[in-house]
Amino acid sequence: MENLVMLPGPTNVSDRVMNAMLTRMINHRSDDFRALYKSIIEKTQMVFQTMNDIVVLSSSGTGAVEASVVNLIRRKDKVVIPVNGEFGTRLADLIDSWGGETIRVNSPYGQNPDYSEFEEAFDKNKDIKALYAVYNETSTGTTLRYLDKLSQLCSERGVFFVVDAVSILGGDELPVDKWNVDICVTTSQKALAAPPGVSPISISARAKKYMLENPPPTQYFNLKRYFKYFEANFETPFTPALPLFNAYNEALALVLEEGLDKRIERHKACAEAFYAGLSSMGFSPFARDNARSNLVIAVNYRQGMNDKTFRDLLSQQFRVLVAGGFGNLKGKVFRIGSMGEVNKYHVMRTLSSIASVMNILGLEVNSEYNSIALKRLHGIV
Repeated sequence: MENLVMLPGPTNVSDRVMNAMLTRMINHRSDDFRALYKSIIEKTQMVFQTMNDIVVLSSSGTGAVEASVVNLIRRKDKVVIPVNGEFGTRLADLIDSWGGETIRVNSPYGQNPDYSEFEEAFDKNKDIKALYAVYNETSTGTTLRYLDKLSQLCSERGVFFVVDAVSILGGDELPVDKWNVDICVTTSQKALAAPPGVSPISISARAKKYMLENPPPTQYFNLKRYFKYFEANFETPFTPALPLFNAYNEALALVLEEGLDKRIERHKACAEAFYAGLSSMGFSPFARDNARSNLVIAVNYRQGMNDKTFRDLLSQQFRVLVAGGFGNLKGKVFRIGSMGEVNKYHVMRTLSSIASVMNILGLEVNSEYNSIALKRLHGIV
């Protein structure tokens, strides 16, 4: 039996995408590569729903997030950022370490700050340069459900709007141009269902203008170089991860063939099935109702359950891989990546495997979990 990778990334990748990596090696300064790169840029724009410039980095999502910071933020620049989990904290720390000054809008893990707190932060600080937001907090399974309102606030106040969409783009709503997102960052191995190592960024015209006029003292993540090489020759300034670019291009094709609306609806239905099935087994969702993610399902362990024992049994006996908790949540929650290729098979095999592990552990399981989950998957193959 093959591993079922139900992690919050990397996730399951189709044979079609994996096979794309078997394409013969080409010269990255050739017409063959230029055709590939143009195809990637055009498809990425469609998935991002933007006409903005696209840069595709050979890096992890963390590298792309760092690129967004080093190309936009300068010493003493004030940045508003919601912090309600590990990745929001890391991003805020990165901005501060680069010389920026974060104005952190904190909330308890599993919750989102009240929108009024952002208005208050802007009212108290008249010289804010940017608002950075982690759209989907992978560590806690929470999603900022008012990103459109933050967009309006940024437009009204004339500040840059930057979205870390690493674990959500391609699986939930994010119309970059409609929401006036100046910089949007994601990565290949999550909702886009490609292998790790490719991270696209969209950059608005005004953000690009700033970057061209204020290039950072870096080499690899200097986006001005990427603009220059693309505009001159449809190339990247440094050697790209060619096999991964082919896989990413194929994954984008699959996204567009399915259609974004259908893909988002599929992710929503699978998430609802997970929440309903797991709740019937006695697991409670970690995130509040109005903040729950459709891509990372975080649930509290039942009393007396041991994280390592549970996940080891799930992996070794049933070949289903799920993630544990971060930091203070270690041992208290487990997380399921409901993203990318996720469908009825992934949901039901994961739930049945969890139920089997609970039986092994001597824990009572509601036998109705199966039918309860299936009701949410009506119409999902």
